[in-house]
Amino acid sequence: MCLNLAIFLGKIISFISKRLSFGAGATWPGEAALRINPHILSSFASQFRKGIILVAGTNGKTTTASMIKTILEAQGLSVVHNASGANLTNGIVSACIGQANWLGKIDADWGVFEVDENSLPIVLAELKIQNSKFKTTTKNLKFIIVLLNLFRDQLDRYGEVDVIAQKWQRAFPRLDTGNQAIKPYQFIANADDPLVAHLGEAASSRPGLEARALYFGLNDPKRFVKAVDHATDSIFCLNCGGRLSYEGMYYSHIGIWYCTKCKEKRPIPDVSDWKSPLPGLYNQYNTLAAVLVAQTIGISDKKITESLVSFAPAFGRQEHIGNAYIFLSKNPTGFNQSLRTVLELGSKKLLLVLNDRIPDGRDVSWIWDVDFEMIPKDVSVRVSGDRVYDLALRLKYAGIKTTLYENLEDALATTGSFYVLPTYSAMLEVRKILKGKKIL
Repeated sequence: MCLNLAIFLGKIISFISKRLSFGAGATWPGEAALRINPHILSSFASQFRKGIILVAGTNGKTTTASMIKTILEAQGLSVVHNASGANLTNGIVSACIGQANWLGKIDADWGVFEVDENSLPIVLAELKIQNSKFKTTTKNLKFIIVLLNLFRDQLDRYGEVDVIAQKWQRAFPRLDTGNQAIKPYQFIANADDPLVAHLGEAASSRPGLEARALYFGLNDPKRFVKAVDHATDSIFCLNCGGRLSYEGMYYSHIGIWYCTKCKEKRPIPDVSDWKSPLPGLYNQYNTLAAVLVAQTIGISDKKITESLVSFAPAFGRQEHIGNAYIFLSKNPTGFNQSLRTVLELGSKKLLLVLNDRIPDGRDVSWIWDVDFEMIPKDVSVRVSGDRVYDLALRLKYAGIKTTLYENLEDALATTGSFYVLPTYSAMLEVRKILKGKKIL
């Protein structure tokens, strides 16, 4: 009864939200349903015929999850996916409600969900609970946890990356018990991120898990950077606290690493070479993660390649609207990678938009760790957003001339192709102005 009421209320709220143009109903239905049935997520979990794939990390969640969904659907498999990017528990529940019938029954092969890095332990705890009146038709459904990376993001909300890493480390040992329908667990981790690689290895080496962690990473010394980013986030070993050294770094703390004290080192990647459908080094990692997931569940390399040929980026992630190309840039590492990518693409016109709303984080001091100095003098730079003056000041110290716009619509009114690098809430505003709607 509690489940039925939660589903009913969630669907009604979703209908009203869309009807009145309040948005895509990405979180409100789930939030309401959780108030009535706090464990509704576990009611959905064991209904998927094949299994569940969770994608967690600071950067790349939306793109990677979207790639995985694209590959699965190309094989004729049905997928429930939080495509809006709403990646807290309420967003995941909303996605499930949207695909469930009025009785709460989901008819799908896979659940593919991007998960906010701070919410991953909460989601994992819910998936342990056996709380479904529906019987799964398949025993031992696959449960794949993809660990992309950990970078500084919203310091006022999350704290430093070590805080998130410790939360994950505490959550993973508790995966041994609980919902028997969704085991065994398979970790897929970024070998080139020392924090993530250590967590994957530590979690998968415990008794009770049937497979070791699988790793993706690059083996391309030509891409090593000569100078270390200001945004480098992890320089100490999570295993022993010793200082990390690198044979080479790709960006931030991502690279071929080893500990000078305990001798722990970067695992050998199971996949390291695959052509990405999107530009940018960071998208190479997203692609490798999606490919390794597909390989793990038995999809051939030929079919994976065919599936990704026509892959379109998720909203706000290299999205092309009119004469604008939008590159979501919400933290130092992400901003640096966006800048490098658009400059490699030959961009001569940039619009940088900085907001400080709840989805962005109130603390904008992170902009001082962005390498704006890489912007050539011949590139036209406009700035806007709630914290436009903070951004303009940072760029002044970088020696970059800017044109300041307090009104975002004025900043977007330009001719010729240009690249927009906005924070999250700013990206939604940009899409609203350019497309007439914020999400999807």
